[in-house]
Amino acid sequence: MADDPRAASLLKRFSTLQQQRLHWESHWQEIADFIIPRKADITKTRTPGDKRTDLVYDGTAIHAAELMSASLHGMLTNAATRWFSLRFGDDTLNGDDEAKEWLGSATDVVYQHLNRSNFSEQVHELYTDLVTFGTGVLFIEADGRDGVRFSTRHIAECWISEDEHGRVDTVYRKYKTTARATVNQFGKNVSQRIKKIDEEDPYKEIEILHVVMPRDDREKGKRNKKNKPFASIYIDPEVKQIIGEGGYDELPYCVPRFLKASFELGYGRSPSMTALADTKMVNKMSEIVIRAAQLQIHPPLMVPDDGFMLPVRTQPGGLNFYRSGTRDRIEPLNIGANNPLGEAQLESRRTAIRAAFYVDQLILGQGPQMTATEVVQRTEEKMRLLGPVTGRLQVELLQPCLDRVFAILARQKQFTPAPEGLRDNQIDIEYVSPLAKAQRSGDVSSAMQMVEILMPLMQLDPNIVDYLDTDGLVKHIIKVTGVPAEIVRGEGEIAEIREQKAAAAEQQQQMAGVSQMAEAAGAAAPAMRAATDPAMAESMAGLDEADMESMSELVAEGAA
Repeated sequence: MADDPRAASLLKRFSTLQQQRLHWESHWQEIADFIIPRKADITKTRTPGDKRTDLVYDGTAIHAAELMSASLHGMLTNAATRWFSLRFGDDTLNGDDEAKEWLGSATDVVYQHLNRSNFSEQVHELYTDLVTFGTGVLFIEADGRDGVRFSTRHIAECWISEDEHGRVDTVYRKYKTTARATVNQFGKNVSQRIKKIDEEDPYKEIEILHVVMPRDDREKGKRNKKNKPFASIYIDPEVKQIIGEGGYDELPYCVPRFLKASFELGYGRSPSMTALADTKMVNKMSEIVIRAAQLQIHPPLMVPDDGFMLPVRTQPGGLNFYRSGTRDRIEPLNIGANNPLGEAQLESRRTAIRAAFYVDQLILGQGPQMTATEVVQRTEEKMRLLGPVTGRLQVELLQPCLDRVFAILARQKQFTPAPEGLRDNQIDIEYVSPLAKAQRSGDVSSAMQMVEILMPLMQLDPNIVDYLDTDGLVKHIIKVTGVPAEIVRGEGEIAEIREQKAAAAEQQQQMAGVSQMAEAAGAAAPAMRAATDPAMAESMAGLDEADMESMSELVAEGAA
């Protein structure tokens, strides 16, 4: 069969991407050899199941990288806590009770599918790739059982390209699979080569090239798989033939970079690249120290050239025979293996490695004298150090990942229909992870500090309280701290409660007024009876002018 021109064109582009990535591969291989040996198969051909730690004599960098990846997982996407919430772009809708109820329900649906799927395990693998290689590749696809499924791709399999804004929009993945799996996936569209292999040896591995890129020539009015925004093309590179074609509504890949140099295209840089030189040095020094210790424990021996029955037996309990009556002995050779300076240098390098992976900040030391305030300050310091990294991860990982998941679940009709007035409104994602909360804690601290300063001044001048919008302050604290929406009352409920309080206060005030009137009327009753009762009038005849005036005032108050 003649070569497919489209397949040949895509393979030509792939060749260009291979050349662009070539310089990164040797760097990644060194990092993998010393820091993540289980993935040390970028430029080397490894047999599955073989040991890959031959070059490792010190595990400082390995443990530090594992600690940092686990910390990122716990601070950004911890499955045990809520790390995001949904909000309408129009902030006036977020206070509506009906809107809050629907957003809470939609958020619960997303969490349920994330926890049900393999998201947690795959995103942790992604963080490991970010910390080591500087670039991670996460594939998100619809799944009939769990709704959505995640796969972290090895960087050795993927080649990427950016658009004009620096966002990754093209991913080439060359992977191995069996001929049997390929035939099951693509059916009759597979090449004759693959069909033949499947007939002869269905479990034999073959290479497939999967291309995902923007589809510029699509007809936007059509919704079929060949007119979706992103093309999905599978190629048999051996015979240059397309064996499958489809499309995606969103880019199915999330390709975050830990750090990225402004002049470098595509791939990112990592803490492992910073620590690589020290890691190699520590491994070499550890190897030397191990050999020195071996020489101390099992030193070379000085043996006389005469009088001994060779060979010399150095095992425990070994017997060495020599001619009696001689003074010759077997003695160890002093090689001066004890080197304190080497140990100091080794520990200095280890400290530098830990610093590259933020180990001291990630491990919060709580001594017996550390107060709760100091713990909070240490936590905030940790968050500030990781702030630049998390900002990039929010843009390149969390945002596109949740957008993709939300879109997949929406197409599967996993959400309850939105109320009529809420449809076609933009939905934003708000991050409420521990790291995001800590980064925004300064806003709450400044607000509460202002309140503490104003409190003494309010005692001098009560009008100062007019400067403070208490409702706005509470809303700001709720937003910054990420309080779950289900425990916060809506605007309508709050207005109803306040109306009830106002009505109760008014009723209480009215009852107090009636009580005062009754007391006044009771006090004025004798005077009023005197005006109408002759006997009472006679008894009051002896009162002077002042007494009468007081009585008249009392009567007037009672009448009022």
